[in-house]
Amino acid sequence: MTVLGADDDVVAALGHVPRRVAVAGVSGSGKTTLAGRVGAVLGLPHTEIDGLFHGPGWTRRPEFLDDVAALLAQDAWAVEYQYRQVRPRIAERAEVVVWLDLPTRVTMWQVVVRTVRRRVRRVELWNGNLEPPLWTLVRRSDENIVWWSWSTRRSLDGLDAHLAAEHPHLVVVRLRSHRAADRWLRRLGASAGSAADRPGQG
Repeated sequence: MTVLGADDDVVAALGHVPRRVAVAGVSGSGKTTLAGRVGAVLGLPHTEIDGLFHGPGWTRRPEFLDDVAALLAQDAWAVEYQYRQVRPRIAERAEVVVWLDLPTRVTMWQVVVRTVRRRVRRVELWNGNLEPPLWTLVRRSDENIVWWSWSTRRSLDGLDAHLAAEHPHLVVVRLRSHRAADRWLRRLGASAGSAADRPGQG
């Protein structure tokens, strides 16, 4: 397995422009936003795994596993690397895993701001769901996204070693800040564009 950083050329490392990319990160890291940006840069359809998982009333959709399998069978996609039940399937099919590995202080701040903003603005999430009332943020429960984010903040520690052992075909890009992610995306876009201009590429 190859592990790259923000200034490395993933297209050169892989030998072609990636067509199946997963973005890993703990809750609040911004992995969904980054997956969407990767999809836009590479022209890949981006599907939110949360949208396949959550049904009305925050219940799990019974079609979740089948829908993920159908998605991963496609030739091109950008998705989030999440949910233990499907992570192995995602890694098996992916060519590249981008690990947005931010400091805990950053991810926790982001998840609090995101949760409050969504609730105040009553942003409709997947299948009509809304964030719960703000008073629930003081309650210690797995249903409290802030508490859950804190309790799972170390869940991806050692991800690179795990992927190396279980999925050695992968190229992993580890990004430790949003600036690094921006820099890497610019390089990705330039490399993908250069590859598309070469005969037989694109």
